[in-house]
Amino acid sequence: MTQEADLKVPDLSTVPVIFNLNGHAFLMLGMIVCIFGAFFGMFQYGRLKKLPVHKSMEEISQLIYTTCKAYLITQGKFLLLLEVLIGAVIAGYFGWLRHFDAVKVILILACSFLGIAGSYGVAWFGMRINTLANSRCAFASLRGKPFPVFSIPSQAGMSIGMLLISIELFVMLGIILFIDRDYAGPCFIGFAIGESLGALVLRVAGGIFTKIADISADLMKIVFKIKEDDARNPGVIADCVGDNAGDSVGPTADGFETYGVTSVALISFILLAVKDPLIQAQLLVWVFSIGLMMIPASGISYEVNRFFAKRRYRDALRMDFEGPLTSLVWITSIVSVIIVFGASYVLIPGLGDGSFWWKLASIISCGILAGAVIPEGVKKFTSMNSDFVKNILECSKKGGASLNILSGLVAGNYSAYWMGLIIAALMALGFLVSLLGLNAIMIAPAVFAFGLVAFGFLGMAPVTIAVDSYGPVSDNAQSIYELSLIESLPNIKNEIKADYGFTPDFEMAKHHLEANDGAGNTFKATAKPVLIGTAVVGATTMIFSIIMILTHGLTVHLENLSVLYPPFLLGLLCGGGMIYWFCGASIQAVTKGAYHTVHYIKENIKLDRAGRSSIEDSAKVVEICTLFAQKGLVNIFVTVLFMTLSFACLEPYFFIGYLIAIALFGFFQAMFMANAGGAWDNAKKIVELASHDKGTALHEAVVTGDTVGDPFKDTSAVAINPIIKFTTLFGLLSIEIAITLSRAADIVLAVVFFAIALFFLIRSFYEMRISTNGDR
Repeated sequence: MTQEADLKVPDLSTVPVIFNLNGHAFLMLGMIVCIFGAFFGMFQYGRLKKLPVHKSMEEISQLIYTTCKAYLITQGKFLLLLEVLIGAVIAGYFGWLRHFDAVKVILILACSFLGIAGSYGVAWFGMRINTLANSRCAFASLRGKPFPVFSIPSQAGMSIGMLLISIELFVMLGIILFIDRDYAGPCFIGFAIGESLGALVLRVAGGIFTKIADISADLMKIVFKIKEDDARNPGVIADCVGDNAGDSVGPTADGFETYGVTSVALISFILLAVKDPLIQAQLLVWVFSIGLMMIPASGISYEVNRFFAKRRYRDALRMDFEGPLTSLVWITSIVSVIIVFGASYVLIPGLGDGSFWWKLASIISCGILAGAVIPEGVKKFTSMNSDFVKNILECSKKGGASLNILSGLVAGNYSAYWMGLIIAALMALGFLVSLLGLNAIMIAPAVFAFGLVAFGFLGMAPVTIAVDSYGPVSDNAQSIYELSLIESLPNIKNEIKADYGFTPDFEMAKHHLEANDGAGNTFKATAKPVLIGTAVVGATTMIFSIIMILTHGLTVHLENLSVLYPPFLLGLLCGGGMIYWFCGASIQAVTKGAYHTVHYIKENIKLDRAGRSSIEDSAKVVEICTLFAQKGLVNIFVTVLFMTLSFACLEPYFFIGYLIAIALFGFFQAMFMANAGGAWDNAKKIVELASHDKGTALHEAVVTGDTVGDPFKDTSAVAINPIIKFTTLFGLLSIEIAITLSRAADIVLAVVFFAIALFFLIRSFYEMRISTNGDR
């Protein structure tokens, strides 16, 4: 049977492209496009760094950066420890079981480390640029005009998106072009496992950290009747750090990994399901070329959108901040679809019977359109203009926190239903096109169609990452404004007039920052279903690779892929259960951490004096958040890792059911939690925009709902994405280990691995629950 270790990349130089270039030479030129994309990202970074900022605001953003840097260094050390564990599994399989040469094993391990370094590096860059942009956005708001408040976060987000995808593609092109074709396949798997590991750690830990801090800071508003981001609250700095650790570091690493894992799933499918090496080469050149062309497409779309937004809003006093973000997504989607059809016509005009170019372009366009259609669906449930959000607000007015929470659960459940229908419809379109003759060149063309839809989701990835990264900048900008105490600084109006040439408008500044934060909330919510949907659709392609291995190319044991086969059905049940355990374990970590931070803040907050909270108190809150993020992460990661190894060894078709259930249960649970949380968040934002409602019973009700929604949307929901991908990808390696060993060895390992997983699973409850004997 063909396993991942046996996959061989075809000779790309056999594919003629254009201008007398073959596929290998054409993709070599494509690396220049990656360099251009990275340069675009760094250029935006340089522009942002030069923007004016008041020293009182820059000091706060520098404090946030320094604290977040310390957190990231802690996570980096932990990642290196986990890489030793994962590296041992990789080395054991390829070196001991498959007898690869030591040099080849080292190369695969190096690619795995490169994957971790990529996820970690782009996460660090995202955190760095966002902590530059937040203070500059806060300062720009003092002019009283809304456009700079929009422009700066979008510029920072686009810088991250372009750099991220450019580096991802550059590394993947390096593997396929410069590594021996006999070993490029395993190197892709190693790279994908590495970046998946990095994303899992940074997403889970960041999600726990940020929501411990956010909930603690928010609860102080209720307990002490203080304003949003009150500088005397030591939880506010931790909240700002969390906005970057959870909403910048996590999504950036996640986006990097999502693009890579989806691409690797497609590459694996092509090498497994397509028998003709020439067609394999044509499809690989086409897939990489489409990815490359999306980089300039996104850059051009951003500049076009910025030009028209600037013309419309440059001198405006009011602005719908969601409008230009929506137009950016749609412009990019339309431009990308046009490029996909044009590029496909040029690159693969003779593939199949000569019509496959438009068929494949149509399938991938379903995914590209999903990147615009899904955000529109999400906005119906999470935008400040949404009827569902307004319904939460009305329920809160009459029924307080109870009806607030119930109406938010309704919005989340409905949204999961409609998101499921939208993605199913787009996948169905891809499936219908796949029936038009694609079986002539491959096995299971429907699965390839699903993989292309997932890849299409990410076709406009730079923009998807940009609108997601918009949120932490807009959120931090509002906090930095308050923490800087700029309104109370002596002679500040005259100082700003003399140094920067304008008179600050404090009231309009606060209004624009608050409204922009609402837009950031909405578009953070719109990006999550795109990444989650990609995980599920991409997992389908990866699971197919496992099925191909187990069934010897769909020739035997197909009857085991049925609910009539008991192990398969039991696997479905266990996979669904894991999703609910994960959600409980991650929220439990937030709950325990918030319990301790709230206790600390209550005992140490000093409201009887003006100014900011002490650096020491803020640092202590950050320390508590980091501690419980790390504790929760260890329990979750070890359980997921060893449960995957155990079930792969136990019974292969049980394991298939397990992976399918994790993907499907995870999708709907994540959609529900993400959109319910977004709806609660923006219901709170509407109240806080109306200053006369702050400090009222209504405000308490919506803040309470938001503290429920915080771990829903920013801890559990977002981390389900890397959980799905890591489990599926590492499961591919695990199943290959299992089928290589004897049955007796498999059973012994299954029991041992399950015992380890069970210990940490139980520990996730007993270690993280609140003690009832008064011992905190």
